[in-house]
Amino acid sequence: MAGVGRGDGQGPAVGKLESQIYCIKYTLFCFNVVLWLFGVSVFALCLWICIEPGFNEWMRILELQKYFIGIYIILIGSLGIMVVAFLGCGSALMENVVLLYGFIATQIAVFVFGLIGACVVLDFSTYDSSIQPLIKDVIMRLMNNPQHEGSREILRMVQEGIGCCGADGPMDFINLNKPLPAECRDSVTGNAYFHGCVDELTWYLESKTGWLAGIVLASCMICVVNAVMSMVLIQAVKKEEDEAIVYKN
Repeated sequence: MAGVGRGDGQGPAVGKLESQIYCIKYTLFCFNVVLWLFGVSVFALCLWICIEPGFNEWMRILELQKYFIGIYIILIGSLGIMVVAFLGCGSALMENVVLLYGFIATQIAVFVFGLIGACVVLDFSTYDSSIQPLIKDVIMRLMNNPQHEGSREILRMVQEGIGCCGADGPMDFINLNKPLPAECRDSVTGNAYFHGCVDELTWYLESKTGWLAGIVLASCMICVVNAVMSMVLIQAVKKEEDEAIVYKN
């Protein structure tokens, strides 16, 4: 039985197990390629959000920098995803048990990191989230400080640019005994905008981060699949080695 190679003279059981290992490792390889592509997409989206000139200026003026906390977490996580995806491809192709265990650990870390990032992003960019009280506080301060030229100009830019009126609607000005500014009215119909700037700004942020959070959560799901498949591959490789030893003896 000397000189026995993999899949050659090792018996039908080992040969069948080897074909299963072949299927698992290349499936794992494909999943890691998809994970790497997701990582690149997430990195590109985060970078676009972070460097978009007009958007960044608006967030700075409105003192809403907390929105970027989740973006930065996901940006760092996307770099990790791209690195560990290469590790996953290599460990799967080499059938290296130690590397596969290391890969499982990285998938758990990426899953946790991605989940935290997605939760923070959604908590600062969706309807009824933590970002809305911050927006309302800023808009109300601008409305209550009409004597300051800078405040008037910022409020005008926000209402005119987004198409909103007050924090929660036109009634904010009426309750404050202030006249409804011209930028609160639609330039075509002349009617006051129905929605306040809190809702409009939140929906605007949602449109920016909705896809990002979706891709991150999909990446987290792939990490779970990768970890499970890696564990299955480890067990299969160990079983193949044990059966090969038994068959040789």
